[in-house]
Amino acid sequence: MSDLFERTKSVKSENSNRPLADLVRPQRLIDVVGQDNLLGPKSLITMMLKENSLSSFVLWGPPGIGKTTIARLIAAEQNIQFEQLSAIFSGVKELKSIFESAKIRKENNRQTLLFVDEIHRFNKAQQDAFLPNIEDGTIILIGATTENPSFSLNPALLSRCHILTMDRLSDLSLEKIITNIETKFKKRFLVSLEARKKIVEMADGDARSLINLVEQIINWKLAYELDLDTLITRLSKRLPNFNRTGEEHYNLISALHKSIRGSDPDAALYWLSRMMDAGEDLNYIFRRLTRIAIEDIGLADPNAKRICLDSWQIYDRLGSPEGDLVLAEIVIYLALTSKSNSTYKAFKKAKEAVSKSGSVPPPMHIINAPTNLMKTQGYGEGYMYDHDYENNFSGQDYFPDSVIDRSYYDPGNHGYEKRLNEKLSFFRDLRKEGQS
Repeated sequence: MSDLFERTKSVKSENSNRPLADLVRPQRLIDVVGQDNLLGPKSLITMMLKENSLSSFVLWGPPGIGKTTIARLIAAEQNIQFEQLSAIFSGVKELKSIFESAKIRKENNRQTLLFVDEIHRFNKAQQDAFLPNIEDGTIILIGATTENPSFSLNPALLSRCHILTMDRLSDLSLEKIITNIETKFKKRFLVSLEARKKIVEMADGDARSLINLVEQIINWKLAYELDLDTLITRLSKRLPNFNRTGEEHYNLISALHKSIRGSDPDAALYWLSRMMDAGEDLNYIFRRLTRIAIEDIGLADPNAKRICLDSWQIYDRLGSPEGDLVLAEIVIYLALTSKSNSTYKAFKKAKEAVSKSGSVPPPMHIINAPTNLMKTQGYGEGYMYDHDYENNFSGQDYFPDSVIDRSYYDPGNHGYEKRLNEKLSFFRDLRKEGQS
């Protein structure tokens, strides 16, 4: 074998500017790499195809593992009209057009397979539009999602689709893809064994990323075998954001989190934009922002959590790109509002106290006594009903006697927590007076 860097003129002329991913795309289901659990002899898909009873299903798994390819090949092998939409760029108008065309085909005894990428991006109304068309056989739906369908898809749609889980590709499967590329072009990929392993590692289970990386290296047109050091040096300059699900993914969210914690809305907006530009799942960003509202803002601004959830709901209603701006708004708000991690620290202290105290029972006086036997045994005896006392405060002890460390919450003096600090000090002083 000659090396893969020297692609022949005939290959170039035959395929013009087609990307490598398109050139090496599997032509048969049997050629799909790394999804034996999904396409094996006893799998649901195989049995449906064998019995000519194809029904709607959703492929759930990380990006770049063959969801689109599988859908295309199923349509081809079943001689079904293939239609494709991306939920990011399409809406109800596009869906209606496809449904109308599919109805005409149905009248002519031809099926339509509709593949919807990123189906979780459709809102409830858009997802509901599939239901009658699935039920009457107008379309066979294959959805693709990187999000847990239990949370991202309507129950009504879930009930009409099989959920098939796809795993990230193993290193062995990725290595096989490189071998398949070499076989197709009858050329050797001119890299050292160590560099080859590193390329597989960087792909992180993503076939699309692997093939794109191989193509980039091919385009370097090196006249020598690429060693590991050279690979790392060149990629550090050319591919800073290559692995979105690995280190860079966590680096960017860390930068966003710390910028908000540090009350810097400009830096926060920059890192938000970096994450969005890298293709980060926006629902993941909303989850992390809500966590920030809990951990770093807390009771200094109790509204922060509500605003996060409201913004999240607005995004779900609008979708992308219309709803993207709400992310910028919530990032600015969180960065500039009052901050406190007092609740975070208090909860940590409480859990530490529990780990030391074990499963000691509550004091008898604060345990309800629903039966006469429990009353005779002293359950609830001596309980002081707080509403019967001045300031609705009895000062009673609610801890087990064995728990020594009883002070966890230390509120700050910013935002709403300043008021909570005053209230807590008031009640703690009253409690001390009652105990003295």
